[in-house]
Amino acid sequence: MQLGVPKEIKAQEFRVGMTPAGVRELVSTGHTVLTESGAGDAIGLTDDLYRAAGASVVETAEQVFAESDMIVKVKEPQPHECRQLRPEQLLFTYLHLAADPHQAELLMNSGATCIAYETITSPQGGLPLLAPMSLVAGRLSVQAGAHHMEIHQGGNGTLLGGVPGVAPGKVLVLGGGVVGSSAIRVALGMGADVTVLDRSVSRLSELDEQYRGQLRTVYSTAEAVEEHAHDADLIIGAVLIPGASAPKLITAEMLADFKPGTVMVDVAIDQGGCFETSRPTTHADPTYVVDGVVHYSVANMPGAVARTATMALTNATLPYVMRLASERVESLMAEDKHFAAGLNVANGMLMHPAVNEALSSHFPQLTPDTRFSGQHMSQQPDSKGPEAAVHAKVAQLN
Repeated sequence: MQLGVPKEIKAQEFRVGMTPAGVRELVSTGHTVLTESGAGDAIGLTDDLYRAAGASVVETAEQVFAESDMIVKVKEPQPHECRQLRPEQLLFTYLHLAADPHQAELLMNSGATCIAYETITSPQGGLPLLAPMSLVAGRLSVQAGAHHMEIHQGGNGTLLGGVPGVAPGKVLVLGGGVVGSSAIRVALGMGADVTVLDRSVSRLSELDEQYRGQLRTVYSTAEAVEEHAHDADLIIGAVLIPGASAPKLITAEMLADFKPGTVMVDVAIDQGGCFETSRPTTHADPTYVVDGVVHYSVANMPGAVARTATMALTNATLPYVMRLASERVESLMAEDKHFAAGLNVANGMLMHPAVNEALSSHFPQLTPDTRFSGQHMSQQPDSKGPEAAVHAKVAQLN
């Protein structure tokens, strides 16, 4: 198979879909790889490194899209990229379609088969290709939040870790999964007063045991969210349902009761955000203020540490890329339900139940009967079949 790695074109996105080490692994098994010139320059992965690994370096993204059987990216394709996709071509990347009906429509129109990193599952119930970016985003969320708590950034001027004789800042983490636990680790390490809310009692027990009284654990209810958000200096939003729109845990009305200069970091923004007042921002202009509350909702947070993030992501994705390159995708989807959970678009249809449900108002013609069964990639849009088994669980975003 010929694989293509274009340069990312989303604003302030410097990650790349494959490292030279990944190229070398693919080439050694008989595949060919095209990389766009300059795709990894920002993080020190030069064209010469890709050539040394066996890739063919081409000048334009158009050539990568035109000549590749599979496109491997990091972030969701931008409209110009979507229009370059074609039937019988594979796209493997983060998609986050639940919050992006325009992208979903363009991908359906392309006829390509689109597999999303963020909805692939593991036998243990996790999201293995979302986890590495969740780890990065969780750590960054506290780092970014602490910075914007500074008074000249719009915060209330509280030092997260405090000093002797002065209480530390209060951090509220909504969700105790991968993002949340990473945020907790950093916030506690900085000396903050940290509370986590989650609906899994077993997860709260694990965190309580791990931190042995350093962390306050609370079962998540609407009342608990209101109570603890009211007193927080920094709120980290880290919950979502895989493939679906994130639940809105902080409403617009609640902001009026928050302390002026409270900072909210919405790590779930790729899935629509878990704060009602969230809207996507960029690293160039990361924050805005609503009712005196600072909102940080950068849609590609790990892009700020693009080198670390690229290495972590490709360590996780490479085995899946190798399988897609070496096996018939129809057989792979039919035989591996965890890989099949990553299928979001095929045959011009939305295939993931949670994505389908989230976008049902935009595409009412797509009923539950038209969802992918995990058995036949060649089925027509009007064929019937059992719904793919995808269990909604609280998880974390990239």
